[in-house]
Amino acid sequence: MRQVVITGAGTINPLGHSVADTKAAMRAGRSAIGPLDIRDVDRLSQKIGAQVTGFDPDARFDRQTLSICDRFSLFALAAAQEAMAQAGLTVDDALAPRAGAVLGNSGGGMTTQDDGFRAVYEDGKSRVHPFTVPRLMGNAPAAQLTMAYGLRGPSFTVSSACASSNHAMGQALSMIRAGMADVMLTGGAEAMLTFGGLKAWEGLRVMSPTGCRPFCATRDGMVQGEGAAIFVFEAEEHARARGAPILARVAGYAMSSDAADIVMPDAQGAAAAMTGALSDAGLSAGDVGYVNAHGTGTAANDRTECAAIRAAFGPAAGDVAISSTKSMHGHLIGAASAVELIACLMALEEGVIAPTAGWRAPDPDCDLDIVTNAARPARVTATLSNAFAFGGMNAVLALTAP
Repeated sequence: MRQVVITGAGTINPLGHSVADTKAAMRAGRSAIGPLDIRDVDRLSQKIGAQVTGFDPDARFDRQTLSICDRFSLFALAAAQEAMAQAGLTVDDALAPRAGAVLGNSGGGMTTQDDGFRAVYEDGKSRVHPFTVPRLMGNAPAAQLTMAYGLRGPSFTVSSACASSNHAMGQALSMIRAGMADVMLTGGAEAMLTFGGLKAWEGLRVMSPTGCRPFCATRDGMVQGEGAAIFVFEAEEHARARGAPILARVAGYAMSSDAADIVMPDAQGAAAAMTGALSDAGLSAGDVGYVNAHGTGTAANDRTECAAIRAAFGPAAGDVAISSTKSMHGHLIGAASAVELIACLMALEEGVIAPTAGWRAPDPDCDLDIVTNAARPARVTATLSNAFAFGGMNAVLALTAP
């Protein structure tokens, strides 16, 4: 079985417009959650979120790209630019059929959808923008990456709610392992901070009015964010042959289904995904120094995830450091686990574990080694990144130091 490594990483998210800026914010424990600046915010019950600020698409993309891309596609393109530059990768005619893109997304082009519905129902217009469908379709970011870099290999989009990016990255890993591709751009993109999108989430009554505090006794819900993270996954022999930088090894992956409830998580299903990822990577629970938790800040998710970690790690559960970076960048839904993988890279590369920001008080149901408020130095050689989605869809990635 071929080994798979990460040779490039790129992101744009509420914490920063690059991986370096994102890591700096994580090291500082800085939260980007604040008052929302969107149309009709006064009609929302919960008026906070984690927005990408200072992003100027006009300065980064040509007119044709701007005309056909929703905000979530522009995020993916911006993140891919950084990832490809770091990887130093040129896709020539020989590589193109063996290079592809698989991305995670849940909401599609929500900005385009919101604008189209307003035009038709609120303004009474009979027409919408001619590129409405190419803008809003969920596979648009993956398609844009193939066109930007000439990727003619396997390319598609995975949509499994909050586990979308981990599922996408797991598929990229599997395809390279199986010899279907040598290089895959993978990760996720999401831009759901629109009035319509947020109103829909309000209906579930899981949104916090005060902030995101995973594993804290005072937690009162999740907070949405937006952004993208894109990685270059590459067969190790291909990467080494061209002298590429190796950031980490993608050592293992597993997925499971709760088969229990459409919104309530189940500890057994989550534990199965973690156990499967450890087995696939050839790791024992004691090898893992850091778990980037799904950690949404809802009472049910955090309690269930801690129970799942105890079940999967057994006696080693109390020894592994755990944090949720959603406390800083918000819940990016389909792109969440892509941005969160940056925290795993930081732990492996720099020996720094990102904190759970805003934590106030211990919860006896979450009595594990939660890294709170301040980053922690630690020697980490293996990490898990958890993603547990509505529908009971679970996906876990294991990374190890190269």
